[in-house]
Amino acid sequence: MAEGSLIFITGGVRSGKSSFAERTAAALAEKTDGRLHYIAAGKAYDSEMKARIQRHQNDREKSGLGWITWEKPSSLEELSGNFNHQDIVLFDCLTTLLNNELFRVEDSWRTKELQEKLSSDILRAIIEICQKCRALIVVSNEVLNEPIGENELVFTYAKLLGMLHREIVKTADEAYLVEAGIPIQMKGEPA
Repeated sequence: MAEGSLIFITGGVRSGKSSFAERTAAALAEKTDGRLHYIAAGKAYDSEMKARIQRHQNDREKSGLGWITWEKPSSLEELSGNFNHQDIVLFDCLTTLLNNELFRVEDSWRTKELQEKLSSDILRAIIEICQKCRALIVVSNEVLNEPIGENELVFTYAKLLGMLHREIVKTADEAYLVEAGIPIQMKGEPA
């Protein structure tokens, strides 16, 4: 594994992608004597999300792996200076970050300029973090297989997410699709 490796993991909701990403990060940290970092983009908008966030925090704590957690629901670029070549960084997840960023300013998602700036900022932040650490694992959701319909916001979100996925995978060393708990390697050398 080269320094600054980028691993992209996607899958449907509750497919097991986050668990696979955590196992992948832990294995890399053990193999390289690296430090584990977890960038959490989740924001507790309701009781269900609050419970999910708490469960993930508890799972990381119980693992005994010494995760350093960064709660970062927006402005991902602000974290890039915090990592070095010893760090294995897991970012969970791109879809949540995109959602949070789209709604930071009411109705601003409608402007093409904001959409372009937003996607550019997210990609730049991912590349900057990747360049600083030993490996960056980016988790996202595969939401593009569902019908989009006529909703302009849903269409905009899907368009941006699809573009981000393509650009990240283009740069990634490895890419996985997780289906029913089974990771399927889509890019990279088999482990």
